[in-house]
Amino acid sequence: MAVLELNKDNFDETIQNNDIVVLDFWAPWCGPCKQFAPTYEEISNKFDGDVVFAKINTEDEQELGGHFQIRSIPTLMIFREQVSIFSQPGAMAGADLEAIVNKAKELDMEEVRKEMAKQQEENS
Repeated sequence: MAVLELNKDNFDETIQNNDIVVLDFWAPWCGPCKQFAPTYEEISNKFDGDVVFAKINTEDEQELGGHFQIRSIPTLMIFREQVSIFSQPGAMAGADLEAIVNKAKELDMEEVRKEMAKQQEENS
């Protein structure tokens, strides 16, 4: 599956209409981002439509980068059922990215939501 280019206009729709979305925050001037891009593309091709892989150019989409407090690029994020479940700065090996996506697919989102509710309750 092709990697989508996200911007502020299609971001919400992409997150809301897909079960799992993997995001790569990057910039054209970033050497590690350029080195990681082929790996990201290769791993995206291993998932047949059940996972959406997308890139966000932080130069063009500063509002999104700011919203997610992106301080280092590349930064990878994974959303599952509209919940951010993973965020990590830095490129990673293809096998590691594939493993993390597979773990995201296995997550029990009911348990995740219970834990989130519990934490919100404790923080109030």
